[in-house]
Amino acid sequence: MGCGTIVRIERDGLVYYQFERLRAQTGLRHGFFTRLGGVSQAPFATLNVGASVGDDPLAVAENRRRCFAALGFAEAQVVSPNQVHSTVVARVGRVQAGASIEATDGLMTDEPGIALFLRFADCVPILLYDRHLHVVALVHAGWRGTLHGIAPAAVQAMRSHYGSRPGDVWAGIGPAIGACCYEVGADLAGEFRRRFGAGVVTQPASGRPHLDLPGANALALAEVGVREVELSGLCTACHVDEFFSHRREGGRTGRLGALVGLVCSE
Repeated sequence: MGCGTIVRIERDGLVYYQFERLRAQTGLRHGFFTRLGGVSQAPFATLNVGASVGDDPLAVAENRRRCFAALGFAEAQVVSPNQVHSTVVARVGRVQAGASIEATDGLMTDEPGIALFLRFADCVPILLYDRHLHVVALVHAGWRGTLHGIAPAAVQAMRSHYGSRPGDVWAGIGPAIGACCYEVGADLAGEFRRRFGAGVVTQPASGRPHLDLPGANALALAEVGVREVELSGLCTACHVDEFFSHRREGGRTGRLGALVGLVCSE
């Protein structure tokens, strides 16, 4: 478990990141998009993909289209959830292509031609990939989902539905708010200490505790047998020049897109 090599890519006006480990993986495409390269106006400038933040719906649709196209997918191939900070992980495929799945914070598939698309603004994007069975999952983990176990729930769902063994699953934790910037109350800090140990909470000399949300998810994955966990090391709140941050921008901001999809062997 540790920081992985994550590569910054500029293509057709968009800026996004990919884990080096997956870039050359046959039959898989992925990207963690930044706020750069879209058409939205401030405070959603410019690549906002969130439809529920008050942005122009036409701008959001165009931004999403650009994200999909950057990785070679059409809208009709993409499945996206209505995220509610749950621990629900849904299995999807061609039947759900082009649809939105209600009350879900994780998606998984083993079908080529299907892409999974989630939205973030400080919460933790988690990409899971079983290289042996060619199964992929994408998870949205805020503090609620992290505390209640959405990351291990996704691994268990991959095991139940596809037969994935946790030791065969690679995990990549994308850009999210880091411990450097994520101040929380004492009660929440205490809950995380009890669940994950003291290492996920730091207490500055003055001020409130700081929570390491990516680190907590990495620990949760390791607990269920995922041996390869790579963290991007990119804090969304530190870098609002590239990322939307709900915390840093006072709640009036856009949403970042994360996309992963399977394709026929290339």
